[in-house]
Amino acid sequence: MKILVLNSGSSSLKYQFIDATTEEVIAEGICERIGMDGSVMTYKVPDKSIKKVIENPMPSHKEAIALVLNTLQDSEIGVITSADDVDAIGHRVVHGGELFDKSVLVDERVIKELKSISALAPLHNPANIMGIEICQELLAGKPNVATFDTAFHQTMPEEAFMYALPYADYEELRVRKYGFHGTSHKFVSEQVREILNKNDAKVVVCHLGNGASVSAVHGDKCLDTSMGLTPLQGLMMGTRCGDIDPAAVLHIMKERGLSINEMDTRLNKQSGLLGIYGKSSDSRDIEDGVASGEKRAILAEDMFAYKVKSYIGAYAAILGGVDAIAFTAGIGENAAGIREKVASNLEFLGVDFDKEVNSVRKSGIVELTKANSKVKVFKVPTNEELVIARDTYALVK
Repeated sequence: MKILVLNSGSSSLKYQFIDATTEEVIAEGICERIGMDGSVMTYKVPDKSIKKVIENPMPSHKEAIALVLNTLQDSEIGVITSADDVDAIGHRVVHGGELFDKSVLVDERVIKELKSISALAPLHNPANIMGIEICQELLAGKPNVATFDTAFHQTMPEEAFMYALPYADYEELRVRKYGFHGTSHKFVSEQVREILNKNDAKVVVCHLGNGASVSAVHGDKCLDTSMGLTPLQGLMMGTRCGDIDPAAVLHIMKERGLSINEMDTRLNKQSGLLGIYGKSSDSRDIEDGVASGEKRAILAEDMFAYKVKSYIGAYAAILGGVDAIAFTAGIGENAAGIREKVASNLEFLGVDFDKEVNSVRKSGIVELTKANSKVKVFKVPTNEELVIARDTYALVK
């Protein structure tokens, strides 16, 4: 079964075409600057070492998805003969609220329910829904499956997901912690359980990228995660502030005369690593700054590592001990210096970190602790698209 996996953003469309029976990526790429001048699509066929950059107007996601389908069928670089060779479409949907705790086949009811909770993720869910509806039009009759960033975290107990606000805010507005990056946390924790050969393993997953989150996973259940009602809560991130005193928001708005939208932009797009370093939100640029002795680069990296470490300690308490800690995503998989800062001084948990192994860049899953370490630390490449493809295959089959 061949599955097209789509991740629709407000102005972008990531895609992978996967053979679900072999889990091989047949083709992949991204459409960027949708609805803007200079729209471009990157297209790769890993097996044939094909890589193309296609400049083409994409006024909307409909043209972007059509371009993906046409390129997949191209007589020279395509991988299928017709759109009939696409058996199903799997969609990443950011927010499932409390309605969806697992992936679902999409029908009219699902579309209606997704629209009813779009206020919980106004920047993401409308684009995700748009992608589904376009596929229903362009690939009529083909099954669509929605996989939710929030679903994996729906096993959190009430004491973990509730906010200490008037209870009516939960009953009437459904304001609570939902968590995100769920497909990544699910995939990585499963990988670690397989490595340890322990179904009830206690794992702290650190998904560290431009967006970052930590989760406490016991067996196949998430007990807590750092992101909240939105992806703004939790860790300091590329441009997001993470945990702060809510009164600080009110104070800044008052003193600077900012509107709600202006403050939202400040918190989500001007803070985090970018806000502290000032020059860039890219961890690679900050690492270069650290190497050059730039004080604000060092401060930004130290703050980031400190926050991750504090969540690991908190979640070790929630889990009642830890079997493994896993680093994943762009920073987690590639920034050895940040991994070392996070994992250092965790001997009290039973971590015997191997700095030498950590400093050597290796692909795939890598154990970063010494042989006698009671608690294992791993670098585990995430694969959210594969989770979506697996769920789509299971439901459609």
